[in-house]
Amino acid sequence: MAIDNSVNVNEAPERESMEFDVLIVGGGPAGLSAAIRLKQLAVENNQEISVCLIDKGAEVGAHILSGAVIDPRALDELLPNWQQLVASELTEVTQDSFLLLKEHKASRLPLALLPASLKNSGNLIGSLGQVCAALAAHAEQLVLMFLPVLLRQTFYTMNRVPLLVSLLAIWGWINREIQRLCINQG
Repeated sequence: MAIDNSVNVNEAPERESMEFDVLIVGGGPAGLSAAIRLKQLAVENNQEISVCLIDKGAEVGAHILSGAVIDPRALDELLPNWQQLVASELTEVTQDSFLLLKEHKASRLPLALLPASLKNSGNLIGSLGQVCAALAAHAEQLVLMFLPVLLRQTFYTMNRVPLLVSLLAIWGWINREIQRLCINQG
């Protein structure tokens, strides 16, 4: 295969572009929470910030598991009324069971052997897709832009666009980074 040196690679075809202060990849609970928190901090600091969230689904929550055990602490901190925004009912966990599964039987083990992080007391059971839909509706009220990603679309980032990847979104880390972004922009 021969390479044609006469073509100037710097003369790329003109592309449509939109600029944002922050681009968040992933419309799951972490990405939506990060977007909402960014907008909240911007309002608290009297700053204008443009946030765009891209997701592989046609709508936010389209690729989220339907049922989940949800630890509500972070969402309670982010949006105290989030449970009223969810369309489907959330059920509080009333009992934990720890079973050792064998080929033809299961043995119940004492809950004392279960690490605290795996105990579900105080957690909620419900549709994570519905939770994401409620978070997305709230985020839209904060003038957040959603873009569904089509398989053949390519997103380019400029040096000034921070990219938050929802897979790495740990709540404390998000808060520290968001505050740093707001301080740096002020």
